[in-house]
Amino acid sequence: METLEKFKKETILLIEGFKKEIMAVRGNRPSPVLVENLRVDYFGQSLSVKQLGSISINPPREIDINVWDKNAIPGVVKAIETAGFSANFEGKIIRINLPPLNEERRQELVKIVKKIGEVFRIKLRNHRDEVNKETARLFEEKEISEDQKFKLKEDVQKNVDFVNQEIENILIKKIKELEEI
Repeated sequence: METLEKFKKETILLIEGFKKEIMAVRGNRPSPVLVENLRVDYFGQSLSVKQLGSISINPPREIDINVWDKNAIPGVVKAIETAGFSANFEGKIIRINLPPLNEERRQELVKIVKKIGEVFRIKLRNHRDEVNKETARLFEEKEISEDQKFKLKEDVQKNVDFVNQEIENILIKKIKELEEI
């Protein structure tokens, strides 16, 4: 049914958005996601770091950015420092060394990711409610039968349960990463 397919597509986008947002929360491991979308003023344009250079990870706690144009280095460094990281540069390479997280900061980040998870669960419930209202409308207008209405609601709920489990799995993985020393 078209309504169900649309709902499934929306939930896939919701999961992807959640993954993206959760990856941007700094854990104990460096990730390009931490800096790739930082905005840099470059000759009057607002560009992302990933548009100005290549980003690589140098384990255990370093992010290297190889800036293609040396004129962009001051802007990239400023964007990085504005985001709360300290940056050093040699030639065209900018190095960001991430210090280990202390226990207090880890707990703070766990709360933040749980809050993000709850925001996405609320979005999911709102999508479900919209689909249920649409289903009721279709039933009232006699476009679907009562059996189809119940089947549709059941399928939507199964999808909601699946997405909630996916969100939970992603959260568990991120919390484990945050609690690593």
